[in-house]
Amino acid sequence: MVDFRPVGYVIGLTVMALGLAMVLPMMVDIAEGREHWQVFAESAILTVLAGGLVALSCKNGVREGLTIQQTFLLTTGVWVILPIFGAMPFIFGATNSTLVDAFFEAMSGLTTTGSTVLTGLDTLPKGLNLWRGILQWLGGIGIVIVAMVFLPELRVGGMQIFRSEAFDTMGKILPRATEIASRISVIYLGLTLACTACYMMTGMNAFDATMHSLTTVSTGGFSSYDASFGTFQGPAEWVATAFMILAALPFVRYVQLLGGSNVLLKDSQIRAFLITIGVLIVGTAVILVSIFPHHPEQALREAAFNITSIISGTGYSSVDYMEWGTFLIAVFFFVGLIGGCAGSTSCSIKIFRYQLLFASVRAQLQRIYSPHGVFTPRYDGRPISEDVLSSVMSFFVFFVVTLGLVAVALGMTGLDFTTSVSGAATAIANIGPGLGDVIGPSGNFQPLNDTAKWILIAAMLIGRLELMAVYAIFTISFWRA
Repeated sequence: MVDFRPVGYVIGLTVMALGLAMVLPMMVDIAEGREHWQVFAESAILTVLAGGLVALSCKNGVREGLTIQQTFLLTTGVWVILPIFGAMPFIFGATNSTLVDAFFEAMSGLTTTGSTVLTGLDTLPKGLNLWRGILQWLGGIGIVIVAMVFLPELRVGGMQIFRSEAFDTMGKILPRATEIASRISVIYLGLTLACTACYMMTGMNAFDATMHSLTTVSTGGFSSYDASFGTFQGPAEWVATAFMILAALPFVRYVQLLGGSNVLLKDSQIRAFLITIGVLIVGTAVILVSIFPHHPEQALREAAFNITSIISGTGYSSVDYMEWGTFLIAVFFFVGLIGGCAGSTSCSIKIFRYQLLFASVRAQLQRIYSPHGVFTPRYDGRPISEDVLSSVMSFFVFFVVTLGLVAVALGMTGLDFTTSVSGAATAIANIGPGLGDVIGPSGNFQPLNDTAKWILIAAMLIGRLELMAVYAIFTISFWRA
């Protein structure tokens, strides 16, 4: 029998923290002289009380560590429960959102997907726009902790190769999570403040700089404008590009860098990511200059910004790249399925899994050419164990199968082929905009029917938690263990 009390205790505390975070947008609305602050006051009280009561009722069951079952339940439970409370300001507030729209927006925020069902963002109360940014900022730092502490412990999708990289967490997940979170929080906050300052130097006002720094460093992509980043074309795009790249790198390397160990560019995952993104940017810029009347600086800037936004899963758009031609549209689709580095705020498949896949394929080809030779796949100079390779291959299979099933399910709700496939991809990979006229970079998810929105909500959750962390809970063997 699973003891749910340790899980409930941690979830209760996180819900309380979410409620306390509502004070910030409330203060913004008070400063603006808007009565909308009452919505945040009511939502904060309800959220803090609910979280506090759950934490108090479960406190007597807290232990030094968590079992594997409890860890799976905690990892998934946090991302299911928090959007429920995060949706309250949308339901009670100026948007008057329906339950599905409010939950969609909150889930998109906390999973840092960036897909939105809200329109008229330019005229929304500043507090509500700030709340959208806060949701993504909290979701960004949350997924970094999950990726560094819980997923390696759970052996999800090959993440176990990072298990002993910087922290030993076996058997003491909760205590070590606190220590890791404190170090990461300082770095995460520092990047956010630096991003805010740089945005202000490009001409953004304090609110826009703060709002967009929250969603840049979290690689979330929410904007306070319907035109997304198209409102700030110019130097701000270069700032966003730089910080999206920084946020897509492993945060454990920043911890080690501050500790005096210069391992940033020695990491093969980081090198592979930077090379990939560099090639894609240059190639896209060359095509833009050769086909469209783009100035070289404009082509390079738009290519760098939009490629970085998609590959990191941020989801900003500064232009409607659907007008760039079918080839580049196809490139953008597949770029979104690459992702950033493990242990970052970015999403999708992640660059290290492709490295492991190619290493395995290379070794297999060598065995075919030299049947009597001994060839061992290696990652970053180290042999890759069979359980890691098996986990990665399973992840790829589950990802493709899930993508197909979600696309079919969306198609059955009446959506066209492009919207169904790109919607499934953008939800599972937590990218943000899809392709086509409806959910493309100049579109919105509001026109979709409620059934499609619930399907996308589930896909966002599954994708953000690396698929197997969610799927495992629905197996009979999980509850028998």
